Amino acid sequence: MLEIERKFLVLDDSYKSLSYGSSHIRQGYICSERGRTVRIRIRDEHAYITIKGPSLNGGLSRYEFEQEIPFVDGENLMSLCDPGIIDKTRWLVKSGRHTFEVDEFHGDNDGLVVAEVELASEDEPYEKPAFIGQEVTGDRRYYNSQLRRNPYKRWL
Repeated sequence: MLEIERKFLVLDDSYKSLSYGSSHIRQGYICSERGRTVRIRIRDEHAYITIKGPSLNGGLSRYEFEQEIPFVDGENLMSLCDPGIIDKTRWLVKSGRHTFEVDEFHGDNDGLVVAEVELASEDEPYEKPAFIGQEVTGDRRYYNSQLRRNPYKRWL
């Protein structure tokens, strides 16, 4: 499946009161080299393995395969991941026909809040909520696989 998404910095925490749901996510990377990643994600009580291809069109789209796996397998695979586990809370905010996923990072990335919106096409219009700031689509520093290597706390 081709994933098309735009990524933005978040201006304030108003997304929390606008949210219709949230979940806790831990994710690690078995491989994240040359634009290809194999990720293990634990989201609340569910586990997933995700394989992503290299970014296309300035980071706007890329191939993504995701499959739910047994929770115990997810926990075991997390132990095989490279150092630097991503820990975050994901908030879901409806805006027009779209849902913005707002990731509030914890641990070494504490203080960073990024929102993403998935689109059906690269030129699909969408309504930006007021908390949306600068677009960072394609800026590799904000990729989760990069945040594990160069966490936000090192930027400051």
